Amino acid sequence: MTVAPAAPATGSRSRRTDALDAAGLVLRVGLAGVLGYAGWTKVVDLTGSVQNVLAYQLFGYEVSRAVGILLPVVELALAALLLLGLLTRAAAAATAVLMLVFVAGIISAWARGLSIDCGCFGTGGQVAPEETRYLAEILRDAGFLAVALWLSVRPRSLLSVDHHLQRRT
Repeated sequence: MTVAPAAPATGSRSRRTDALDAAGLVLRVGLAGVLGYAGWTKVVDLTGSVQNVLAYQLFGYEVSRAVGILLPVVELALAALLLLGLLTRAAAAATAVLMLVFVAGIISAWARGLSIDCGCFGTGGQVAPEETRYLAEILRDAGFLAVALWLSVRPRSLLSVDHHLQRRT
């Protein structure tokens, strides 16, 4: 009796890969949306963006001014790369670093007893002590960090320029 060779087990692996690629698309586009919204709200009010950075009391005026002006540009650039799925691993890694910096800044403000809004989505600055939401802001940014780390480890997703370029080679 002869046994026919087993067919490659591509069906379940292919479905799993397709599901992970679809999840990557959702995560990539979602993170791009968050960064795009955050960057846009700051770029349309650069004075407010600078004031938000100043509220953290970490840098002098000139450094805060540079950060306040450059941060929305960086956020918008990362959003565009993620939306397109271009250089996804690098964009996601840069986003992860950015989220770590944001979490560290919020923790620093909280530890030093500052009463500020994070300024993450354009509004920020001094608030009444009971209006601070440090824990919620940290948890939110930790969630974005987790998404960025996922995309850094597994950048492949549907409808990405990266995926299209890989298929052509």
